[in-house]
Formats: sequence, C-alpha cells, structure tokens
Amino acid sequence: MRTLIANAAIATVSGPEHKSGHVVVENDRIAEVGEGVYTGEFDERVEAEGCLVTPGLINTHHHLYQWATRGMAADHTLFEWLVALYPVWSRLDDEITHAAGTAGMARLALTGCTTVADHHYVFPRDGGDQVAALAAARQRVGVRLHVVRGSMDRGESDGGLPPDNLVETTEGALTGTEAAIDRFHDDSPAAHLQIAAGPCSPFSVTERLMSGAAELARRKGVRLHTHLAETVDEERQCLAEVGCTPAEYADKLGWLADDVWLAHTIHLAPEAIRRFGATGTGSAHCPTSNGRIGAGIAPVRDLLDAGVAVGLGADGAASNESGGLGEELHQSLLQARQRCGPRGLTTREALWMGTMGGARCLGRAADLGSLEPGKLADLAVWDLTGLNYAGITDPVAALVLGTTPPLRRLFVGGKAVVEDGTLREADESAIARELAAASARLRESR
Repeated sequence: MRTLIANAAIATVSGPEHKSGHVVVENDRIAEVGEGVYTGEFDERVEAEGCLVTPGLINTHHHLYQWATRGMAADHTLFEWLVALYPVWSRLDDEITHAAGTAGMARLALTGCTTVADHHYVFPRDGGDQVAALAAARQRVGVRLHVVRGSMDRGESDGGLPPDNLVETTEGALTGTEAAIDRFHDDSPAAHLQIAAGPCSPFSVTERLMSGAAELARRKGVRLHTHLAETVDEERQCLAEVGCTPAEYADKLGWLADDVWLAHTIHLAPEAIRRFGATGTGSAHCPTSNGRIGAGIAPVRDLLDAGVAVGLGADGAASNESGGLGEELHQSLLQARQRCGPRGLTTREALWMGTMGGARCLGRAADLGSLEPGKLADLAVWDLTGLNYAGITDPVAALVLGTTPPLRRLFVGGKAVVEDGTLREADESAIARELAAASARLRESR
C-alpha cells in the first residue's frame, strides 16, 4: 500500500524543509520525502495544499487516569494538590482508568500526538488490571503507548505524601513492574506498546525502590522514568531528608544515565544541567502543567545548550485540563522566552522538542521523530488553510506561534488515526459519555 501526501509544506526536523513537496508512505514506513511533484505510482492520494506535514508529536509525560479528575484542587500547590487528590485516586478501578485513558489518548491524537508515554503509578488494592486497561484504551485510539509502570511504597506513616492504603510494598511494586514488562513490553522497532519502570517520585518512594527499579529495568532492557526537581518544596524535603538536592540524589542512585528521562526538571543547578548532558539523561518538559501548578519555568535553553534531549509532555489532565500536545509547542516557546528573552527558544527548536527530542527521551530516535525514508510513517498533516493562519508565510511559525491547527490526517505506522479533524475509528461522543460516567462514579464513591 503506497500513500502519497501531495503539495504540502514539509518540516522533516532532521533535514531540509520543503516549501511544496511530497511524502510517500509504503505500508508502515516512509518511502520518499522530497520537493515538488511526485511522478511515481501510488494507491491513495492525500491532497495537502495549504498544509504542513511534520513528524507525529511525541508526548513524553502524562497521567492518563487523571482525565477522570479534571478541574479539582484548582488553586493548590503541587503538594497540596496531591494530598487533596490521592484519596480520590485511591478509588480508581480498571473501568475508570480505561475510560480516562481512552479519552486522554483521543485528545492527544486530535492535537497531533502519535506516541504517548503514560506514567501510571496508582494501583489501588481492588483496582483491577490497570495496565491492561490502558493497553486496551490504546487499541481503541490507535496511537503508540509507552506505559511507565509506576509505583509508590512510602505512605504517610513513613513521611510520604500518599495515604498508606494507596502504596505498595517495595517487593510488590518491583514484582508488579516485572510482570508488566513480561506481559506487555514489545522491544521491536515498530512496537505499539512498550513498558518502562517508573517509581513515582523521591517523596513517595523509598531509596530501596529507586535502586531496585533501576536494577530491574537494566536487567530487563527497558527505560527508567520518574518526576524530579519539580518544585521548591521537593528540593527542601530532599535536602532535609538526605542532605542533597533531588538531582544529586538521583545521580547517587544511578538515575542519571542515557536510559533515563525525568519529568519537569525545573529546579536544577548549573552543575546538574551539565550532568544531564554528560550522562545522556533526558528531560520531559511540561510547560502548561508547570504553569497550572505554579511550579516554575524549566531551564530549557540551558538544557538544550548542554546537549540534553528535551521532549514535551502534556502531563496529567488534573494539572493540565486541556490535555492536548500541539499547544505545548506554543507554551514551551512562551515560557522559554519569559525566562531568557526572545532568543530563549526558536519555533523550530520547539518543534524539535515535540518530535525528535521526545523520540530520544523514549529511546526511539532510530525509528521516530523525523521524516526520513525508512522511518516509521508517524506523521501529522496540519491544515493551515483557515482564518487563524491566513497571511503567515512560514508554516512552522503558524504551527508553533498560533492556535493548534486541525488535522487533515494523522498517521501512525501509515494508518490514518485522525481524518479531517475526526477520530478515524474511535467514537468521540461515546468516549466523552464514558468519561463523564466514570468521573461521576469516582466522585460519588466517597
């Protein structure tokens, strides 16, 4: 099956841009990318005049289950927000997680995202099969999914934030993570579902779980992920408890390495930024969520200058109620310029973070993140023909500086997931009804 996307502006991310060119998809891979008219054979033609083709966006940090608790604790700090919401999340079951996960991935797909990394760390004792619920949600929407099998083993009685009834034992957390890897992880280049190991954060897990998860991940050949340096409160707690900053603590435990990417990384000293670059540690930048919580502005310019792979994350929908990824291109640029001035981030650097930066964080840069022959055909066809973009001659500027455009098509492995702004196979109305019912049931179960 050969699909031709014709007459589009093309931002390959890895190489030259084309003012009016073509992309040819053969089965699940990109066959050709170039300027001008394509004269070869094809089975299907997508007319894309007035559109911009980019790689599909890659979401490096999310909490899909939180779609069931949007709008709560609207004016809280991070620690206050967590304390308010943990009791609600303790009532999650696999049906609620499935409804929330489907809604979250649907929203991401409609905003140009083809790969989702979901950090799921809430496993209530009677919550059913949480990872299977997310895997089934992925199948409905059609995107790629990296489930970061999270964990917490430090409850309130041990100085942690989560209630004791929501944490696992250290052994239980490690056993559950290994079971998820064995059951679901696909290490093939074209994988639609992969697993990573992800203790929640230094203030909700023990040192033994942090170290044990790192050993397990490296034994199994999967990646590592956690929250780090998100707030000043976290740094104060870390200094009081272990006598060093969160970044120093992570380094001590072997958590700064090229198989690790860390969420937020807002409060980093210059030496920590240099260590990220030297060790190949990635960063998931979540600008809208950071703003919603008031956590601060991440030092993206400094991280990029240090050679760090910085990807973008929508983060959980309870701290970013929009839940889209396309708008994070815009927010990342605004926050970087608020911190560093108008040269704090360029439009093309924002697009790089949303594509190739994310692919590097997830260890998939060989197959995702840019438009090159031989790479997987995950690509977005953004429609720039409307009023919002009229007169903007630079299509990348239109994408990054303006509102998120509608999608003419979104392809995952050569298969259309979104067509003319609508989910191709999943029913958006049904998904919304399921989410509303799940959210009501969660709130009413108190």
